[in-house]
Amino acid sequence: MSQLKQLQAKMIHTGIISHIFPISRLISFCALDINGDIHYANALFSQVLEPNVYIWNTMIRGYVKNQLFEKGFWFFRRMVRENVEMDKRSYVFLLKGCRVLEGVGGSVHCRIWKVGFLNDLIVRNGLIHFYGESGKVVDAQKIFDESPVRDVVTWTSLIDGYVKRNMVDEALGLFELMCSNGVEFNDVTMITVFSACSLKGDLTLGKSVHELVEKRGVKCSLNLMNAVLDMYVKCGCLPMAKEIFDKMEIKDVFSWTSMIHGYAKNGEVDMAKMCFSDMPERNIVSWTALIACYSQNNRPWEALELFHEMEKQGLVPIESTLVSVLSACAQSGSLDFARRIHDYYIKQKRVKYSVILANALIDMYGKCGSMDVARELFHEMPERDLVSWNSVIVGCASHGLAEKALTLFEQMKCMGFKPDSITFVGVLSACAHGGLVNQGWEYFRSMELNGLLAEVIHYACMVDLLSRSGHLKEAYNLIKQMPMEPDKAVWGALLNGCRMHGNVELAKVAAEKLIELDPQDSGIYVLLASLCADERKWADVRMVRTLMRAKGVKKNPGYSLIEVDGNFYEFVVADDSHPQSQAIYRTLNEIMLLSKLEEYVSDAQPADEFS
Repeated sequence: MSQLKQLQAKMIHTGIISHIFPISRLISFCALDINGDIHYANALFSQVLEPNVYIWNTMIRGYVKNQLFEKGFWFFRRMVRENVEMDKRSYVFLLKGCRVLEGVGGSVHCRIWKVGFLNDLIVRNGLIHFYGESGKVVDAQKIFDESPVRDVVTWTSLIDGYVKRNMVDEALGLFELMCSNGVEFNDVTMITVFSACSLKGDLTLGKSVHELVEKRGVKCSLNLMNAVLDMYVKCGCLPMAKEIFDKMEIKDVFSWTSMIHGYAKNGEVDMAKMCFSDMPERNIVSWTALIACYSQNNRPWEALELFHEMEKQGLVPIESTLVSVLSACAQSGSLDFARRIHDYYIKQKRVKYSVILANALIDMYGKCGSMDVARELFHEMPERDLVSWNSVIVGCASHGLAEKALTLFEQMKCMGFKPDSITFVGVLSACAHGGLVNQGWEYFRSMELNGLLAEVIHYACMVDLLSRSGHLKEAYNLIKQMPMEPDKAVWGALLNGCRMHGNVELAKVAAEKLIELDPQDSGIYVLLASLCADERKWADVRMVRTLMRAKGVKKNPGYSLIEVDGNFYEFVVADDSHPQSQAIYRTLNEIMLLSKLEEYVSDAQPADEFS
């Protein structure tokens, strides 16, 4: 901009600033270049006595490019009022910004029809792209069907519209039709098709499309190679993704971030971290990808530490960053950390408050024990989706608020939301915590009426419900009737029920199955030994301990975790590794003494003082 202003001064000095072509070049740089300034472009525009259509179009295009859509539309309306003779590009540039302006696109479409530009191929392509971006694929398809002439942009725009609506089969079917009609696709078309393959998660299809690209010799731009890489990552083929990544001569932040996502999905957290460390440059998306990697792979404390580091770098989180951080807070029970995120970034509107963020907050507060706050946030939401309802239902269920969870479920159905498998996990868990056996069976059987097949987790919920309620034989019969193999959750629910109701014989059956599934899980042996000891089955206790020794299983020590000023400290029994351990134990002893003193004083109070 400083160089441009020097040129402008020279142009003023020589007098050529009054000529349309030179001033149009200045405006074009300010409005469209990455180093430009759209507001300075507007100041230059105001000095032009008779701007031509190119300059008007440049201003509209510049405002749309800078996401100042209302200002762009304002310029278009000025053109209409001042009877500026528009060309087809005036409408194409404007349509790119209409997607976010409610009701504007339809009126622009009407004006295109009125002035006779509807049959222009570029304008029709612009309309198809606009309706596709706006999610109105029916309107986009109608314009496509009525197009007397179609080029590669026409087909690509409609395919892209279907992909953006997650209508993957329609998008791929249209691509097949495009090929059968002999239309040559380009790299932009294939980027869209690879996106469809990624959404479908069909590796075989993705590979065949990749082979087609290589066979046809399509120009392999960086964006296309990134789309191929992303497809292999999302379809779970990390070796092929790594091979493509290594062969790429040019890589950008997207390329590196895709590999981080791939390692995260494959559970290779250390490789993701190494990839992140090797990146020549990083942005908020790459930081978010690594934070999500730790959070998704049950390493929440490292995710939170990484977020701290990211903040120190001066980066402002985006929505997906906070969603991953709140998930890590939920896993680690870091309520203070989460409250800071809520207060600083969301309440102070540093990040736009969305339904996705609200859902993450509800889930976090529920898992961190603040169900009242979770419910309050839910009731304050101006709009909700199915995830919102599921989060609050599951939260209420896990806190033993069975009736509240079931009431919310009925309200959800009345609001027109169709329950999914997660909804029924919440509902059945609520019945388990509330001991509502008959209602549990009703909800379990109603899944089929809602077009859902019961999964292993739903059977686990039912076994848990029956076992907690003392219906242990019924629970065991249900397990034997399962259409799939029971997992640890199913047998664990039965074992827990046996412990609650003292059924040693059935507990042995459940424990035997659990040991087959995970012979190194010390908790199974300890639970069974504890049950046998409670029932004074000392021979069985010895048998369990002998089995543990034979399999080389050692009891994992229990530990406590505490958060202080954003730092996490882990303690095991009789732990003296902390540098302040003596002060910690001294404080604990004082708390214990005060607690005993409270009990003593309470017991010593005369009964009439409490009347």
